[in-house]
Amino acid sequence: MKLTRRGVLAGAAIGGGLLVAWTLAPRDYSSPLGEAPGETAFDAWLKIGDDGVVTVAVPQLEMGQGITTLLPQIVALELGADWRLVAVQPAPVSGAYVNLPLAARWAPLWRPLVPALAQDQDDMLVRRWARANRFTATADGMSLAAYELPCRQAAAAARLMLCEVAAERWGVEAEACDTAAGFVVHGDKSLPFAELAAEAGERDLPDAPLLRTDPPSENSLGQIVAPDEGLAFPRLDLPSKVDGSYQFAGDVRLPGMSFAAIRHGPQNRSELTGYEVDKAAGIKGLVGVVRGKRWLAVAAESWWAAERALTAMAPQFRTEHIVNSLRMREALDDALDRGQGKVVATSGTGSTDYRPTVALRYDITPAVHATIETASVTARLEGGRLELWMASQAPEQARRAAARAIGIDDGDVVLYPMPAGGSFDRRLENGHAIEAALIAREIGRPVQLIWSREEEALAAPPRPPGAGLIGAELTQGGRIHRLRTRIATPPAAREFGLRLFDNLTSWAAIAESDGEADLMAVEGGLPPYALEGASLEHVPVSLPLPSGRMRANAHAATCFMIESFVDEVAKKGEFEPMGFRIAMLGSDARLAQCLQRAARLAEWDGGIAGSGQGMACHRMGSIEDESAGRIAVIATARAGEGGVRVTRLDAAVDIGRVINRDIALQQIEGGLVFGLALALGAASEYADGRPVSARLADLNLPALEDMPEIQVDLIESDATPFDPGEIGVPAVAPAIANALHSATGLRLRRLPLLTGGL
Repeated sequence: MKLTRRGVLAGAAIGGGLLVAWTLAPRDYSSPLGEAPGETAFDAWLKIGDDGVVTVAVPQLEMGQGITTLLPQIVALELGADWRLVAVQPAPVSGAYVNLPLAARWAPLWRPLVPALAQDQDDMLVRRWARANRFTATADGMSLAAYELPCRQAAAAARLMLCEVAAERWGVEAEACDTAAGFVVHGDKSLPFAELAAEAGERDLPDAPLLRTDPPSENSLGQIVAPDEGLAFPRLDLPSKVDGSYQFAGDVRLPGMSFAAIRHGPQNRSELTGYEVDKAAGIKGLVGVVRGKRWLAVAAESWWAAERALTAMAPQFRTEHIVNSLRMREALDDALDRGQGKVVATSGTGSTDYRPTVALRYDITPAVHATIETASVTARLEGGRLELWMASQAPEQARRAAARAIGIDDGDVVLYPMPAGGSFDRRLENGHAIEAALIAREIGRPVQLIWSREEEALAAPPRPPGAGLIGAELTQGGRIHRLRTRIATPPAAREFGLRLFDNLTSWAAIAESDGEADLMAVEGGLPPYALEGASLEHVPVSLPLPSGRMRANAHAATCFMIESFVDEVAKKGEFEPMGFRIAMLGSDARLAQCLQRAARLAEWDGGIAGSGQGMACHRMGSIEDESAGRIAVIATARAGEGGVRVTRLDAAVDIGRVINRDIALQQIEGGLVFGLALALGAASEYADGRPVSARLADLNLPALEDMPEIQVDLIESDATPFDPGEIGVPAVAPAIANALHSATGLRLRRLPLLTGGL
């Protein structure tokens, strides 16, 4: 793999000079951005070349969400660059790029002594931990919250430094100069960035650079040259993805590299007991066999040869806790009925004096990620230094895990950040990095480990199963007065945190989190409605199946429960579903607007019997949070001999200020399709420790011919931006369930829908 000056960088800080990371002052770091001949690095975030190219560092994993366009766009707008001369460089792991909002949100997962004191990104405990751990994880839609301001400050500083150099040449005040389209301008005079960058880069960074009055948005076109036709800010990764030159982890090629396939034992806590190595003797190109305690890997000159050899060897495992769906359902039943729960969130008066009028149960099957790219990593161990080429949402944690696995210092591991072919939070796990490091050490040459589709389905922690009981005290008129939600599910977020931050095995994480209530495992279970009182109770369940994070996480399950229940109550009281919801929203005018605009878009007919229309809405974040995202979805569906057919999805979405409209629409539409997959498939039962659905073809994923007509009304405002990547997912399944009820009269309370047939 040829590394160019705009290619990937090492995981350790490289390059010359000092920088001040704006959100971390007064701590200094060596510049993570290497300067090629003719380039000048202004700080951690950008370089300007003598060819006028502005290169922007991106410390987040590009997994299709467009972050390698959004952050450069923010820099370009604040700097006044020419979009045609903007490049991107994946940033190395560095304390200059810590994700403070995510560190604060995940404080219960990295477990400070008093987690409640570490919920604010400005808290010193959060800052100290994030810096010490070089925490740059990509998750929970926190990229803009973490990096928009640092990018703007860095660009504003560079803009001022460029203006100062030009102003001295012209004999004018720097404040009288501005930048536009890659030039510093003053009246009819102009100088290109390329001519000023080297001299400007020698100046001290300003203490408090003045930002432009208008924050970056889709409409901020005054300081930039946009294409004559088409999008204002086309994605920077689009050309290479179209022509096939865009490189993913599986595209890496190194001299002398071998390819490895792997077999894992059944879930959970399997041990390898034997294999027949002689059975693979006739397969050409074998390099070596590596035996792990719980897996077997074969390296060969081609991946297919390695895979064939593994099949021939027929590895055998002994499993301590065999995962079985029937037993997991029994455990969930028992927990929901008799388990000790904890109220983790309330609104209004909570469930004080709660007297249920109606109570309904909803069930969730484990959901799988089904990424296009399976786990892939290339490892090279030479001279005590380990290099990893991989897509990781938590690169520092991956580096540390690999270092511990082979007994070297963290500083001796370099991670080259690669993009992911889809992730949906799957790349927060780092088991494949550990395995690749061990294989590379044992065979003594570079190796590329690729999990097969079956291994991805087996070893990747799914979104956990769950069972929910929702009860409501109704008024005499049939409206919801108080509501109580009780959800039995594993403390999945705590399990994940113990694996990621403490490097525990899956079974050790399950044991340590046993009995611990976990708000993140049931988030979204408190409805967005202004009721007299509502409470959310988590009943932690210990299951042998390791569980993890997924796109929209618990919101996809809790919204299904809440919005299905609300629709049932509305129909029971013979209320029109939209008016019933709006009457309960209180002061959330933004969510009411989403409902009204979705109804207008879908030509809502009230969801009458036989219409096939169903509605659902959701808010991610509290009503007090200006950055909360909101969505309303109306699905049109019908059921027939071939199963469920969703013909149309109409959505109105409020994500505040829109920075890149095309990317926002891509993410929302992608979320709607992801929600469609979760509603109709993308799940698996387990038998004898293995997923019953191990191939993409088994998951009932929507194909192109299954795609409904999708219309999105994107409501723009001046509110703080909300990430569009996950908001499209939660409301789809309940909207479809409600649509099927209007079409067939049947209520489906298990996700995926039609799990037990019509």
